[in-house]
Amino acid sequence: LLDNARWLGREPLLRFLGGAGGRLRMGTLLSRQSCQARLRSAEGMSLAEFLYPALQAYDFLHLHRHHGCRIQLGGHDQMGNIMSGYELVTKMTGAEVFGITVPLITSTTGDKLGKTAGNAVWLNREKTSPFELYQFFVRQQDNVVEKYLKLFTFLPLEEIAHIMEMHAKEPEKWGPQKRLAAEVTKLVHGREGLESAKRCTKALYYSSVEALEEMSDQELQELFRQATSAELLLEPGMTVLDLCRKANAIPDGPSGYRKITDGGVSINGNRVTNPETVLILGQHILKNGVSLLRVGKKNYYIIKWLQL
Repeated sequence: LLDNARWLGREPLLRFLGGAGGRLRMGTLLSRQSCQARLRSAEGMSLAEFLYPALQAYDFLHLHRHHGCRIQLGGHDQMGNIMSGYELVTKMTGAEVFGITVPLITSTTGDKLGKTAGNAVWLNREKTSPFELYQFFVRQQDNVVEKYLKLFTFLPLEEIAHIMEMHAKEPEKWGPQKRLAAEVTKLVHGREGLESAKRCTKALYYSSVEALEEMSDQELQELFRQATSAELLLEPGMTVLDLCRKANAIPDGPSGYRKITDGGVSINGNRVTNPETVLILGQHILKNGVSLLRVGKKNYYIIKWLQL
């Protein structure tokens, strides 16, 4: 694994222009589809962007000369840059080198996935939890799920064909999507990660109290990343209104009271409309000593009870 700053940062500008710059043709660079698209865009194209293919081509040349590199691999959107590298290496060394491009994986809206687009799916659990990875694949559309089963799993082609045949008969079951999500999540995070994703799915989308009770602190934090956490001491006769106020989940006064009576508060997936309801162990407080409080549609609070 090399950092190209090691050679690009030490390359004098004039030597670069006289060497690599003299072998790359302007007409070819300008004719690239990526270059044409940028030139036609409202933002235009900066000199730095235009020279990027030349720098990437020089990377290929350096790696070929110093490490015997003969193949450059990249996404389909890198076709122009890889071709520039191929042309530069062949012109300056006469060696036979190769470029390989692979299809891009896109989001459900057709956008490229990646850091720049802000929609990257990570293998690192701290960046993309098993639940988020599972949900990404389970939401894939019918027109790509067969391809993804072939790309991302080791299922035999005959089994994939059977899965798709069953899907044609029972599309409402989302069989291929669920199998794809399960296989990829298990491959990345193991069976434990897959079970974690399923627990989170049941807890969030099916309001499963059993799944909530089985969830670890890590799973709760992953599932409700934006949730506020609070540690409270259960006092005798403590009510739903007391809980909401101690967690700073509702405003003081009549408006907070009405938030509950109007049905805007739920505990562990169950709506509570009586502010004076006394909290009950096993119902409002789960066996793992946690309550999941939701106010409105998206405001979650993870309550950890002390000294139960």
